[in-house]
Amino acid sequence: MPEAVAGARRLFASGATRPLPARIRSLHALRAMVTENEAAFEAALWSDLHKGRAEAQSTEIGVVLAELQHTLRRLRGWARPKRGPVPVALWPARARLVSEPLGVVLVISAWNYPVQVLLAPLVGVLAAGNTAVLKPSELAPATSELMARLVPRYFPDGVVRVVEGGVPETTELLAQKFDHIVFTGSGTVGRIVMRAAAEHLTPVTLELGGKSPVWFDDDAHLHQAARRLAWAKFTNAGQTCVAPDYVMTTPDRVPALVAALGAAIEDMWGADPRAGRDYGRIVNERQFDRLVGLLDGADVVVGGEHDRAERYFAPTVVTLPVGTGGTGIGPDAAYPVLREEIFGPILPIVPVASAEEAVEVINGWDEPLALYVFSSSARTRRLFEQNTSSGAVVHDAGIVHVATTGLPFGGVGASGMGAYHGAYSWRTFSHLKPVLRKPLRPDTLRFVQPPFDELGLRLVKRLMRHG
Repeated sequence: MPEAVAGARRLFASGATRPLPARIRSLHALRAMVTENEAAFEAALWSDLHKGRAEAQSTEIGVVLAELQHTLRRLRGWARPKRGPVPVALWPARARLVSEPLGVVLVISAWNYPVQVLLAPLVGVLAAGNTAVLKPSELAPATSELMARLVPRYFPDGVVRVVEGGVPETTELLAQKFDHIVFTGSGTVGRIVMRAAAEHLTPVTLELGGKSPVWFDDDAHLHQAARRLAWAKFTNAGQTCVAPDYVMTTPDRVPALVAALGAAIEDMWGADPRAGRDYGRIVNERQFDRLVGLLDGADVVVGGEHDRAERYFAPTVVTLPVGTGGTGIGPDAAYPVLREEIFGPILPIVPVASAEEAVEVINGWDEPLALYVFSSSARTRRLFEQNTSSGAVVHDAGIVHVATTGLPFGGVGASGMGAYHGAYSWRTFSHLKPVLRKPLRPDTLRFVQPPFDELGLRLVKRLMRHG
């Protein structure tokens, strides 16, 4: 493992990855790796998570290819040096902002989207001229094995390398020196990654998730909203870091919303989702058992069926009693389903008195990775935008912002730090280096150098306060 990292560093130090044509070749190699092996990626995702072909394309393969297309179209413009401002006090002078790669970047993938969250950041890593070490998740073994087999074939020069393994291998990998680390996963592991990075003063990008809330009050579009909400929640069997975690609405709206969600689930996945090829499975028995425990104390009003042998957990909607202190979110909440990120196909409906109370609930715990608002009221939409903090706000839909390559994807506070996608990946994996030239003649710096008389002091004050 140290040799894999050292080899990536030697290649970077040689300068081979810095020229723009080399970066473009690497991006084309990545695109070829994905497009020439789409069937293999689909099969691996089916094996690991029971993802159907359409879901594999729309949430994994297609996202990576869109990121590649977006980057290849704009890379030359991003790489071009930009003119920088120079204050009046330093005239005459000229400044440029020159982007340069960071070095060796480690990308540690989560198991829930094992293709997307490994390869989408890699697009920006390669575009910026870095070398990369990839650590696929051992909890998605078929995808991990496929990555380990394909990467050496498409990157024989070693620009990208793969290290497989579990906790011991990841721990050893984190002991190496990197120039940037990207991690997608839980907050608990994110803290471990950040502590390891601190030993080398390595910057990190952390995508950590959280309890992403939903507000609903759009009665006129109940069924459209319920369908979009159900799709966002139960895609990948709810195992999505930006999935809607719980829905807040007023008590009088709960019965209609529950009925609409039930109808939407049946319309998309059938009366028995287990029988179809479009509904996923829980990744392992440990996660399955955790999800079963989250049902304690909640009323199951839609779904609830589960089978440990198949790791099948039906799309499930639960309601919580009104007026029993159940609206608190976080470790001290009255119900298990509200104490931690659900990360599975359980959707609680939490009754609150108003949108203002919903804002108080959201602000009572850690900042979420996303916030979803289904409301026809512009005032209500502004209320959530202006009075809460989250990685992103999406109106009238869920999870779609992750596939929007022109927008940054990232968290805030406990839901993560840093961002990537498109130009934001370029900025994350590059150092924007200022280059300034101050001609020796005319030597205007003499005016700010000692010795000073009263006139010189007044001149210095005047010059330095001119931006």
